Amino acid sequence: MSDTHTETRNLSTFVVGLIAGLLFTAGLAWSGMTDPAKVIGFLNVAALFTDSVPGAWDASLAFVMGGAVVITLVAFARTATRADNSRPWLADAFKLPTRQDIDARLLVGSACFGLGWGLGGFCPGPALSALLSNADLLWFAPAMGVGMWLATLHNRSA
Repeated sequence: MSDTHTETRNLSTFVVGLIAGLLFTAGLAWSGMTDPAKVIGFLNVAALFTDSVPGAWDASLAFVMGGAVVITLVAFARTATRADNSRPWLADAFKLPTRQDIDARLLVGSACFGLGWGLGGFCPGPALSALLSNADLLWFAPAMGVGMWLATLHNRSA
């Protein structure tokens, strides 16, 4: 592959990634996922069963996540069953996950993610989307970065 072709492909990958990131950010903001009060209202399932819990359960994010899950399932199913040896536009091959086991690392990582989401009201995507508009993220974003760095260290040693 020539250097010019590689540079064009790298620029195309960057531009497509930038557009996808901006679209993702707009979708997160539009759906309310960048508002920690809305997220915590969604996670407040205890409000369904008792009147003593302040706040009400907010089911709106279930539709956002449900829509994302349906689209992802359809895309993965279509990609996994392609027999024509096609490839993505800007990559040499599809890189689908191959692991199917549930191990301690997955369970601990999922629990940490859930705790962080429940306590902070943010998961990584919405946290980065709201970084410039929410002062609470001054403590959340660095903590998230440290957690990602620790996971990287653990992955290198495994």
